[in-house]
Amino acid sequence: MTFNWGHKLILVFLVFGGLMSFMVYRSFKTNIDLVSNEYYKDELSYQKIIDGSKEANQLKNTVSIVQKGEIIAIRLPDEMKNEIVKGEAWFYCATDAKKDRKIELQLNKEAEQLINKNLFTPGNYIVKLNWTSAGRQYYAEQNLVIQ
Repeated sequence: MTFNWGHKLILVFLVFGGLMSFMVYRSFKTNIDLVSNEYYKDELSYQKIIDGSKEANQLKNTVSIVQKGEIIAIRLPDEMKNEIVKGEAWFYCATDAKKDRKIELQLNKEAEQLINKNLFTPGNYIVKLNWTSAGRQYYAEQNLVIQ
């Protein structure tokens, strides 16, 4: 049997069809996480984030998030010391929604909260802090790499 141009053409079509089938299979198995399942509703309330960021930028100091060994320390600006603060810290992982964690802020008198690093899987996070103090809404974001 000779290998002529017709056989080569059929072989090319079969390889192309196999590769396309493989790509379709892989695309169905890919996990796609959205930032939020209710992103339309979240978009409508985005003005609160803008206003909260402006309020946080007017404070003397900025929010600091530091890793100290097995502890992650969240420190709010000095104006929040000895204040009643309510809010939450959202540790948002863009690559995997299963790694996301929302933690309620429970600050000490120094406006600091210590969190055990073992609650998190290592990776890149964006820490989104949303808090209220003295009737004012604040918002800040900071990148954090947990190792």
